[in-house]
Amino acid sequence: MSGIFIETAGCPKNKEDSERMAGSLAGAGHRIVFDASEADVIIVNTCGFIEDAKRESIGLIFDYLPYKEQGVRLIVTGCLSQRYPELADEIPEVDVFLGVNDYERLPEVICDPGSGQYPPRKNDFETARFALSPGYSSYLKIAEGCSNNCAYCVIPAIRGPYKSVPMERILAEAVMLAKEGCKELILIAQDVTWYGNDLYGRPALPGLLRKLCASEETEGIEWIRLLYCYEERVTDELIEVMASEPKILNYIDIPLQHISDKLLRDMRRASSVRGVRKTIEKLREAMPDITIRTTLIAGLPGEEEQDFGELYDFVEEARFDRLGVFVYSPEEGTDAALMPGQVDRKIAEDRRDSLMTLQRQISLEKNERLVDTIQDVIVDGLEDGGYDGENREKGAEGEPGVYIGRTRMDAPEIDGEVIFSVSDQDNDDIIGSIVKVKITDALDYDLVGIRI
Repeated sequence: MSGIFIETAGCPKNKEDSERMAGSLAGAGHRIVFDASEADVIIVNTCGFIEDAKRESIGLIFDYLPYKEQGVRLIVTGCLSQRYPELADEIPEVDVFLGVNDYERLPEVICDPGSGQYPPRKNDFETARFALSPGYSSYLKIAEGCSNNCAYCVIPAIRGPYKSVPMERILAEAVMLAKEGCKELILIAQDVTWYGNDLYGRPALPGLLRKLCASEETEGIEWIRLLYCYEERVTDELIEVMASEPKILNYIDIPLQHISDKLLRDMRRASSVRGVRKTIEKLREAMPDITIRTTLIAGLPGEEEQDFGELYDFVEEARFDRLGVFVYSPEEGTDAALMPGQVDRKIAEDRRDSLMTLQRQISLEKNERLVDTIQDVIVDGLEDGGYDGENREKGAEGEPGVYIGRTRMDAPEIDGEVIFSVSDQDNDDIIGSIVKVKITDALDYDLVGIRI
């Protein structure tokens, strides 16, 4: 049997897919390795969402091509190869290209490489998982695909229409993760708020959350986090469940993309500036300590200075706790790519930078208010950088007893971190634990503290 190394590009949904790939292969008797130099087969699970993601994925493929000289087989799977089947001709060094949801086919592909290309196969959501990251924090995909058909987005074309995972399977997998030591369960989908409509004829996320919280078999799960929620589907029922269930973090990621009603209509988004304001008001009224994260797109087709000014003013008004901004990427096959009023990329980049400069100040002010407070922090590892009072230098030798973690307000690999020290007597194996940390300093996006 082969040693398999898996490299993942892109979003948390891809990371969950990679764990199912690993589960399928481990179930067939293969070894999962965590060092490419130990592998007989390298799998690159790609992202093809926007131009930057495509470049990253192509770069990863070429990074692993030299391993071919050592007899390693290279397999490329995921969104990029699903979207661009011509890659098989353009990068013939790759042994096999697979699309999304084809990980169940990997054992047969590895045993019999065949022609190098395989037809797509529908995912039945039943593949076992193999943890590729620490088990105390786990993603759980509750649906595949998307049916929103936003004008700028290729996800429906790549992953197909929205398909919810039956609730009993989600609950069974949550129980399995809890038994394996999961403390933070992150529910993910292209839109978790649409969950259940295709199976049950109604939104079922609130009911799913109640069952997850009520089950004695998931008692070990202390935090439940939601990624991603569409604003128009953040219902009063969902807000009530979030506010009343202690396990559900007062954290919500709502990808707004823009706030101009004109652009939202053009992009086929169901939100409106009025609706967004109302939803934010409801969330903050029900949960005064809620962390609201959003993502925005700068330079959408037709975005004029007035539209951008409206967006800038709204960010200043809403004071989001977490915010990311992408430069619009005109993707082939989308209606937005053919729309008039395409914005010059340099202008779009300047607009993005302007928004991020504003958000950096907002983030710092919010972090400064946390100084001298005590926060629950889930410990992700030892700090490998060191802290000089202003900056963190990654790659430098970290100080003994300095750890990194995240508060309830921070999703892994998306939001900020807490850099904290522990006393000698407390310097035990705390990775994966939730500990109390007193915040002593604030940076733009990160916090500094000491374990108490």
